[in-house]
Amino acid sequence: MPAQAGLTPLMNTSEVNQLLKKVYPQLNDQFDFYHAVDVFAGGCTVRLNADERHLRPGGTVSGPSLFTLADIGGYVCVLTHAGPDALSVTTNLNINFVRKAEAGPIDGHCRILKLGKSLMVFDIDIVAGPDGQTVAHATGTYSIPPKRPIDTVK
Repeated sequence: MPAQAGLTPLMNTSEVNQLLKKVYPQLNDQFDFYHAVDVFAGGCTVRLNADERHLRPGGTVSGPSLFTLADIGGYVCVLTHAGPDALSVTTNLNINFVRKAEAGPIDGHCRILKLGKSLMVFDIDIVAGPDGQTVAHATGTYSIPPKRPIDTVK
């Protein structure tokens, strides 16, 4: 299923990564674990550089780490396609874990299924390993705040 047609990003990859550092500094602290690697019409690709901090017993990347990657994918999509309003929030996120992921780069390929005035629905395929197999799949919804007269990020 393709992403919603007719969508054009309002920000590029570098701009959204800078915005994330500004409005959500606690995401990575002094590291670079979660970031956008690509922004394109109708979607984005985000990455988790998973290390030992993200592992649960048995050497598997934890569910909360993968869940965060899914949420960041939706956040990057809403920021880049609905506008850089940092007050957009997750209203729903469902995830299915398919197979274990080991430490290393884990990519989330996110697409916008529907972008309206107040909601954005997305899905994300989270892949890892040398074969890029799906380790998790998520669907979610973001609430987009109404436009303010002077729409600036503070």
